[in-house]
Amino acid sequence: MGSLEGLLQQAAGEPLKLLRSTKWHINRPGKNESRRIIPQIPYEFSTWPREMRAWRETVALLDQTHHMTGAFVSGPDALKFFSHLACNKLESSTPNRAHQIVCCNEDGYLIGDGILFHLAKGEFSVYGAPFVAHWIQYQATQKKFDVKVTPDPPSPIYANGYANERPDCRYQIQGPNAARLIDKLNGGPLGDVKFFHMTEMTIAGHQCRALRHGMAGTPGLEIWAPWKHRDAIRNAILEAGEEFGIVAVGAAAYVCSALESGWIHAVLPAIFAPGMKSYRESIADNDVESLLTVSGSYESDRIEDYYRTPYGVGYGHIVHLDHDFIGRDALRLVDPAKERKKVTLLWNVEDACKVFAAMLDPRGGDYRYLHLPFVNDKFDMVYDKLTIGSKLVGISHYTGISANERSLLSLATVDQDVEFGTEVVLHWGETGGGYGPGQVSPTKVIPVRTTVSPAPYSVVARTEYRK
Repeated sequence: MGSLEGLLQQAAGEPLKLLRSTKWHINRPGKNESRRIIPQIPYEFSTWPREMRAWRETVALLDQTHHMTGAFVSGPDALKFFSHLACNKLESSTPNRAHQIVCCNEDGYLIGDGILFHLAKGEFSVYGAPFVAHWIQYQATQKKFDVKVTPDPPSPIYANGYANERPDCRYQIQGPNAARLIDKLNGGPLGDVKFFHMTEMTIAGHQCRALRHGMAGTPGLEIWAPWKHRDAIRNAILEAGEEFGIVAVGAAAYVCSALESGWIHAVLPAIFAPGMKSYRESIADNDVESLLTVSGSYESDRIEDYYRTPYGVGYGHIVHLDHDFIGRDALRLVDPAKERKKVTLLWNVEDACKVFAAMLDPRGGDYRYLHLPFVNDKFDMVYDKLTIGSKLVGISHYTGISANERSLLSLATVDQDVEFGTEVVLHWGETGGGYGPGQVSPTKVIPVRTTVSPAPYSVVARTEYRK
């Protein structure tokens, strides 16, 4: 098996040459997982608009069992280890708490983020996109801390949950009726569980652990239990939830939850600096980091222009520079006021229709298809440029449709002086006619007017900024 570093050397050591073409990613023997589909469950159980409306109107069941990459970390230095990796403050964490963990490289650029579960004294787990889990595994090999890391890789694609095993199944119950359903499943009131605190409950006779959190502005729990009980627990949730209007959420609607929540689920991990060669050698050539492509209308010759600091994706409020962590010295030099801010872009309806019309015109040229409900249900890194006049004012990352808002929305980062309600132009397509062979096809670029709105997309945005 090769490595990410080996692929980079095939691309003459040029990261953007590697990332802008799938020449080095496709048709490799034995690499049948070259497209990591999120979240590796059926596309729809009913219809994706109905499933999407459930977390806003009734109650939704989301299956996180298969796609997330995890790692279990234990040992006397486990908490110190995480404090060393995270730019947010973790040293005061106690068991039965959860935290967002945000990791950077030495230059202060994001590796990624995930959810850190403090299970017991000296015992933790981390789940989310693979970037943080792989970073944790690598840092543990540096032998600076007395910790043991046990990887929990995602299910194979097309396994349907039965061709593999994982330690736990994992489900989300979300929506305005979630609390009543949870009490019914538990056989009585679960009690007041604080946000991002953990508790225990029983479902169908099986002991489960649960995290209190919300999604898309609605309350709920994330529940996990031993893998062998996954069918019994899922079936019990669906049966008990019938009176509350429960809807099982498929893959199509699932990925749109991040869009409504205002969560940029991934930007290009900052792993291509010369000093990170040994890390790239630890990444297999069929790991997600080795399969990433960069697409979109934005183009730069500097790989650093595709990286982001925590401030640039909305994590500035959890950055704490008062503890020693990887990247602290670099982040001390960053002026948060000069970093871009995270926003939602509301697409102009007329321009959205023009994109559809261009897709359906046999006499026209090639245009990037508007794949709905979500343009990016894989791990492509999308960078579409945003302009006001001739000035570049930001980058759009992810686009999809919200059935709850009946709108096309994009998550983006824009300059600090771009106010809510401002119209910016999103350049939809592949600049320069495409980046090369494979999945990024040559396209023309279509200008799309959008309105800058808050992230998450809020009631204010629905009433004041909509045109």
